[in-house]
Amino acid sequence: MIRKLHHSAYRCRDSEETRRFYEDFLGLRLAGSLWISETKTGRSTSVLHTFYELDNGAYIAFFEEPDTPFEFKPQRDFDLHIALEVDESVLEPMLEKGRLAGLETRGVSDHGFIHSIYFRDPNGYVVELAARMPNHAQAMDPTRNDARAILDRWQASKAVLSR
Repeated sequence: MIRKLHHSAYRCRDSEETRRFYEDFLGLRLAGSLWISETKTGRSTSVLHTFYELDNGAYIAFFEEPDTPFEFKPQRDFDLHIALEVDESVLEPMLEKGRLAGLETRGVSDHGFIHSIYFRDPNGYVVELAARMPNHAQAMDPTRNDARAILDRWQASKAVLSR
């Protein structure tokens, strides 16, 4: 059975630039770095894999692979974003910290069950800091929120549109 997320990994342009954002700005500890010179299939490579630790023991990880093309572009929230949970009291100070650092910064957004602020990291990814609201458990309880019925209606609406 799946217990929890160990890590989620993304490409990065520059490992030090990424470290400055995730460790110096967000406060996530650089917990590990792996210099990979050979793949498990024996192919020669040069990749750095870094891990930044969250308080719950999970990690956000990055691969820097300078010799392999990768299209870095600013991601839209709906395409790709990384949401990290914080206490409500963290949102306003981090919003100000981001503005003072000259980062692309947005928020506070009220999503009904979380409040969120957003930054863009050096790789173009949107990083969301999300604080649970008191109704979070109810909003995320599929026995109370109609999650499956909403998904089913969505699927049905797509079928009608594709005709």
